[in-house]
Amino acid sequence: MSKLKSSDMELDFDRPNIEDYLSTDSIQEPSGKLRLRDLLDISPTLTEAGGAIVDASILSLSGDSFTRCFKSNPPEPWNWNVYLFPLWCLGVVVRYGILFPVRVLILTLGWMIFLSCYIPVHLLLKGHDKLRKKLERGLVELLCSFFVASWTGVVKYHGPRPSARPKQVFVANHTSMIDFIILEQMTAFAVIMQKHPGWVGLVQSTILESVGCIWFNRSEAKDREVVARKLREHVEGPDNNPLLIFPEGTCVNNHYTVMFKKGVFELGSTICPIAIKYNKIFVDAFWNSKKQSFTTHLLQLMTSWAVVCDVWYLEPQNMKPGETPIEFAERVREIISARAGIKKVPWDGYLKYSRPSPIHRERKQQAFAESVLRRLEDK
Repeated sequence: MSKLKSSDMELDFDRPNIEDYLSTDSIQEPSGKLRLRDLLDISPTLTEAGGAIVDASILSLSGDSFTRCFKSNPPEPWNWNVYLFPLWCLGVVVRYGILFPVRVLILTLGWMIFLSCYIPVHLLLKGHDKLRKKLERGLVELLCSFFVASWTGVVKYHGPRPSARPKQVFVANHTSMIDFIILEQMTAFAVIMQKHPGWVGLVQSTILESVGCIWFNRSEAKDREVVARKLREHVEGPDNNPLLIFPEGTCVNNHYTVMFKKGVFELGSTICPIAIKYNKIFVDAFWNSKKQSFTTHLLQLMTSWAVVCDVWYLEPQNMKPGETPIEFAERVREIISARAGIKKVPWDGYLKYSRPSPIHRERKQQAFAESVLRRLEDK
């Protein structure tokens, strides 16, 4: 495998990948004599503007398919009749009055068992790193199993269980932070994840460090370089936990997949796709992080009847000769989407957090101005 250039290895966690699909030569320089029509020739710019208007019209007619990727679709009401309403009321009493206290007890018991074992292992086995890490990984898997039990999780795993191998990365579609918990209870993955505040951030910075997780912050540009370096080091390490990445970069509502970030597909590693599909019969597992905290999301899951989902470990994929990282990412996304039965859409998930960067627009404006100035100087 050819040596990757450092510039190609940068993980652009913030910059939307959509710019990689835009033409860089949309501003064309006519050759020959300068004429008035040359200065007024803005057909390439008008072409792009017209295309944007058409895209906006299609987007409006389609009901804004980008926004639909990040909406939780509530189920249609079924309980408003004289026969079913009493049963629904009984279900509320059972879920909140019986199941929820039992689940809180299960989760509390899980934390007590975990901490009573984790703290001594972490403090007393510092001189035995290999044994300490093995025990800590097992305890993290146990804690995740208690979390799944607190939702009455019904999870079906399909395919061979992942194993640690060098230069291998697992990628999955992303619906909620519970994706990580469901996968972690089977295999001690190291994951790349956005930093979170509160008790979730405390768990990230203390307990999950034991499985080699890597954290980043979208608001800090310097984090991209640190994460890129740690990612390369982790993939090359033969004794590290299998690496799990959610290349969409954000939670999507399990009906769609948005564009995958291309950074992990530039590493020259074997990519192992994982498809996750939730059944909404009892609860919608989508976490809308802009509208609810993870604690609220967790309470929603613990007061539902059950969390039902399927997980498929799919055939490993390698980059084909002549295939670009973007094409490789799209091929893997197609495999995951087809297996999970969810729809691909041509949007970048980063746009959920902010508007497109004005840098691309300014670059186009500058290129157009320099083109006109060069023609004037030549004459």
